[in-house]
Amino acid sequence: MCILRATIAELLDNAVDEIQNGATFVKVDKLGIMKDNSPALLFLDDGGGMDPEAIRKCMSLGYSSKKSKTTIGQYGNGFKTSTMRLGADAIVFSRATRLSRTTQSVGLLSYTFLRKTGQDDVIIPMVDFDISGHWAEPIIYSSQEDWTENLKTILDWSPFESKEELMLQFEDIGFHGTKIIIYNLWLNDEGIYELSFDDDSEDIRLRDEANRGAQTKLRKHTVKLLSHISYRIRYSLRAYASILYLRKFPNFKIILRGKPVDWFDITEELKYSKVVSYRPQLAMPSNEVTVNTTIGFLKEAPSINVSGYNVYHKNRLIKPFWKVTADGYSKGNGVVGVLEANFIEPTHDKQDFERSLLFVRLETRLKQMIMEYWKGHCHLVGYQPPNFKPQEVQKEVHLQGLAGRLSKSHNELPADQHAINMVREHEEDLSSDQPIIDLRADDVHYLSNEQHVKSVGTSSSRSADQIRGENIELFIRCEEYMRREAGLKQTVEDLEKELVEIKGKCAELSSLLEIKRKQKKIKAHSEHV
Repeated sequence: MCILRATIAELLDNAVDEIQNGATFVKVDKLGIMKDNSPALLFLDDGGGMDPEAIRKCMSLGYSSKKSKTTIGQYGNGFKTSTMRLGADAIVFSRATRLSRTTQSVGLLSYTFLRKTGQDDVIIPMVDFDISGHWAEPIIYSSQEDWTENLKTILDWSPFESKEELMLQFEDIGFHGTKIIIYNLWLNDEGIYELSFDDDSEDIRLRDEANRGAQTKLRKHTVKLLSHISYRIRYSLRAYASILYLRKFPNFKIILRGKPVDWFDITEELKYSKVVSYRPQLAMPSNEVTVNTTIGFLKEAPSINVSGYNVYHKNRLIKPFWKVTADGYSKGNGVVGVLEANFIEPTHDKQDFERSLLFVRLETRLKQMIMEYWKGHCHLVGYQPPNFKPQEVQKEVHLQGLAGRLSKSHNELPADQHAINMVREHEEDLSSDQPIIDLRADDVHYLSNEQHVKSVGTSSSRSADQIRGENIELFIRCEEYMRREAGLKQTVEDLEKELVEIKGKCAELSSLLEIKRKQKKIKAHSEHV
C-alpha cells in the first residue's frame, strides 16, 4: 500500500515543482468515465504547463529536466511509473505559452493499447495545437497522415470519442496548466478497486489499509492508535498530504475532492519539545551543514506508543515515523522527532534513503538523541527515570500518610501503611521503563488504596474485542517487520553487487600483478643472457 501512496505523492511533487512557474493549486479528484461508468483519478494544476517539446520529454522514458536544487523530483521515469501504477491508462492535457506562442497538447500513455495491439515498442500518440490565433490549428511535425493517425489512436483508446470532446477538456485548465486523467484503475486481489472513493466523500483512501482499521468495539487504546495521524497516513490521502511537506506553502493549496488539505505540523503536537543540532561529517568540509531536529513527547503520551522520526528531504517527507529503536523496546515510547536531511539522497521511489555511510551515521545519532531525550524527560509524562528508586516512593507515601493523620480523627484507618505494604509487595516488579502511577509533570499524586489495588490488579478474562485489537497491533508490527525485511534484502543485493565488482577488480589486479611478474622475469632473464 505504501507503493500507491508513493505514486500519488510523486504526482503531487510534479505540481509542487510548478510553484516556481506560478502554480497556486493542484486538484485531486474522482471522475466518472462515461464509456463504461468506471471511476478515474484526476490531477489538475495551474502551473506553467508543457509545450509540445516538454510534453514529449515528460512522457518519454528516462528523461528528466529537473536539475534544480529546489525541485523535489529528479528521476525521469517518475511520471510514467506513477500513472501506470495507479491505472492501466493515462491521458495528459497541457496548455502553455512560450515566446508569445500558446499551444495545447494531448498525450496518451496506454498500457491497454500497447497490450491489445501487440506493440513491441512503447508508442505514445500525441497531438498538438497552436491556439495563438482565433482557432486551434494542428501543429504538424512529420505529415498530416501521422497527425490524423495519432488523433485516431487517442480517440479509440481514451475515454473521449471525438475531437470536440477532447478539446473540451482544456476548458478548466485556464491560460496555462496540466491535467492528468488516470483511468482503468487497478483492482486488488478481490477484484475491487485499490482506491476507495466512497468511504469518505472528502478523501481518497487505500482500500485494504482502510478496511483493516474499520473494525468496531475495539479497546480504547487501539481506537486511539488507529485515529492517530501516524496510522491514518497509511490509508488516507488527506492525512498523508497534510504532512507530506515540511513547510507550508504560502500561496499554494492541495485541493482534495473539492476541499483544501489542511497543513499539519507535527511539532505543534509535541510537549516538552527541544531542538537538537547535528553536524554530519561530509566529505567536503567546505559544505558543512547543521541539521536541527525538533524532538519531544506526543501530547497523547504515555497512553499511545507511537514513536519515531519524520525525516524530510528538500521539504518532502521521505520516512514517516521512522522507528530507530528496536521493536519491543519501551525506551523512547511516545517520543517523536522532525528533521530535514538534505545531505543524504533518497531512493528512486522517495520512500527511503540510500544506505550510505552518511545515512548510517545519521541513524546512529538519532538513536543516541532519542535515548538522551528519554533519560532527561521520561518522568515528565509518567515514566520512571533510569535511576528511579522505589524506596523514595515509600518515603513519599509515608509522609503523605502522616500529613493525612494530622487532619483526620484517630478512628479513621490511615492509608499510608497499606500503601507502603503495597509498594513493598510490588517493589520487585517495578522496572525503569514502566509508567509511574499517575505521575504528572507538575506534581506527584498517589492513588488511594482502592484505586491502587485496582491499578495493580489484572483481569482474568480477555474479550474477543480485546484480542481483535491486539491482532491489529500485531499486524502493524508485522508490517513494520516486512518493510524492514525488504530494506535488508535490498541492502544485501547492493552488497552482493559491490562484492561482484570488488572481485572483478581483484581479478584484474591479480592479472596485472601476474603480467608484471612475468615481465620482470623476462627482463631479468634477458639481462642475465
